[in-house]
Amino acid sequence: MILTGWRCPIRSTKARASLLHLPENAPVLRNFVTAIVAHQVSLRMKRDGLPILLDEFDVIADKAGLGSLIKSLSSDSVKFGICGVARDLNGLVKDHASVERLLEEGAIHVRPMPPDEARAIIYTANARFKGLVFDADAIERIVSLSEGYPYLVQMFGKASVIAANKYGKDLVDRPILEVVLDEIRSGVAFPTLETQYQRAIGNSEHRQLLLHLLAEQPEDNTLFNDEVGKVVLKSVRSDAQGLGVEFIDQLMPRLVDQNYGPVLIRLEDGPGVYDFANPVFRVYVKLRRL
Repeated sequence: MILTGWRCPIRSTKARASLLHLPENAPVLRNFVTAIVAHQVSLRMKRDGLPILLDEFDVIADKAGLGSLIKSLSSDSVKFGICGVARDLNGLVKDHASVERLLEEGAIHVRPMPPDEARAIIYTANARFKGLVFDADAIERIVSLSEGYPYLVQMFGKASVIAANKYGKDLVDRPILEVVLDEIRSGVAFPTLETQYQRAIGNSEHRQLLLHLLAEQPEDNTLFNDEVGKVVLKSVRSDAQGLGVEFIDQLMPRLVDQNYGPVLIRLEDGPGVYDFANPVFRVYVKLRRL
């Protein structure tokens, strides 16, 4: 069920965040949610419950108190769903252990999108577009390059349409896709990811090379073969030194600094074990030309 037909009376995002984090406002929120269930959900929608989805939970910088808030607001008619990366679980529930147990019971690990579902995104676009189609070869290439991330499938698709229109083509084929890839390699196609890339490497060619080595580290070289995305610094030290990159430990701080991303997040699984904060950015780094 998707709740529609009402708006939060607080327009400012910062004001909403402040409201959520002030303990004295918990009764106000409880009354607000109770009123929605009674008047909107039950009377108008003829439903018996309200699911509240907190999407992109990982972008909330300060999660203190949210665990208690969720515990306080949850009831037989109000349930919460949280969408975000798994490492944020402890940040959410550190103030209320019982919430952690509830989340563990209902946690779902979302794996990369299967190729058939990624293809379906473009096939759907083919069916709806008038005068422009993607050929099978281009579709397979986009699916492969996107590595299971639907956002990248959409980004590749948009960039391909722009390139096709630029050259007056009504078919997105391998030559058009190569134009897009050249723009990605040169930092032109995806400006948001390119800005993140430039902010991460600064003016250091060695840091740039180190970032590429970490992004391209094969998953079977990590210490944890059953988990995706983790990189181990010691696995690239010899390659980096062979390419003339020295003082690696002096290059790493910027990559984990909040002020520059962060690109990497230091994990507690072992010394020198990191995770890319944005897995899509890792794919972009692999596509980007040094």
